[in-house]
Amino acid sequence: MTGFEAQWLALREGADFVARDAAVRDAALRIFAHRDEITVVDLACGAGSNPRALAPFLGSRQSWRLVDHDAGLLASARAALTAWADAVEGEEPLALHKNGRRLTFAFQRLDLNADLASALEGAELVTAAAFFDLVSRDWIERFCAELSRRRLPLYALLTYDGRESWTPPHAADAAMLDAFHRHQARDKGFGAAAGPRSSAMLRETLERHGFEVHVGASPWRLGPGDAELIAALSEGAAEAVAQTGLVDAAVIADWRAARRAARGCQIGHVDIFASPRGIG
Repeated sequence: MTGFEAQWLALREGADFVARDAAVRDAALRIFAHRDEITVVDLACGAGSNPRALAPFLGSRQSWRLVDHDAGLLASARAALTAWADAVEGEEPLALHKNGRRLTFAFQRLDLNADLASALEGAELVTAAAFFDLVSRDWIERFCAELSRRRLPLYALLTYDGRESWTPPHAADAAMLDAFHRHQARDKGFGAAAGPRSSAMLRETLERHGFEVHVGASPWRLGPGDAELIAALSEGAAEAVAQTGLVDAAVIADWRAARRAARGCQIGHVDIFASPRGIG
């Protein structure tokens, strides 16, 4: 795990928490409202933000398995969850108490492209945040088929949908966004990435496999109080565009300077909850 990755995940967490769509979350909670115990698998868990956001809404006894390919991120997730807890009961597995709930966490380093079946083993609910824009159409098809075979519900949050709006606008916004999307389509270890098309692909594939799908918008709405996140977003986008060679360097530099000083922006995301028909 690089320092930038850890810093980025921490920086975006507040915006992620606010952006989550309440109606989609409520659709997921209705399925599990009668359950005191639940087993959740969180894919591409990063620094463990997703369980910290979802745990307060689930039952009193929760068992989580956090899956990521990056050992450093798994260690970061363990540390963040330990710091977040009201009390720590045990270390292996990590057992915590938070707001009257008992939660256990196992941490699994796994290649989600090569060993998807192992990742889903034992789950009653599968979750993932800010992940599906990194994977390919073929992986989404394989993943949904596996969910269908196991009759597992999915709660997928904060999938980037390609919509961006900056204040004030800049003449290069459209060219920069198009080049950024082309960069996004590069292989992230799963084949050519679906990028901003991923939420539509995921919804269509789930529905084709017989799932009932709830969809809601979960955009970041960033303002003057989010200057650090806005600066990081603009820097990351400018670096990605520069790697494509599709936009002149002087235009990128001007856009980068303007965006670092932007008053606000809206970055589009989509939340999806999908359950096999007849569950709940």
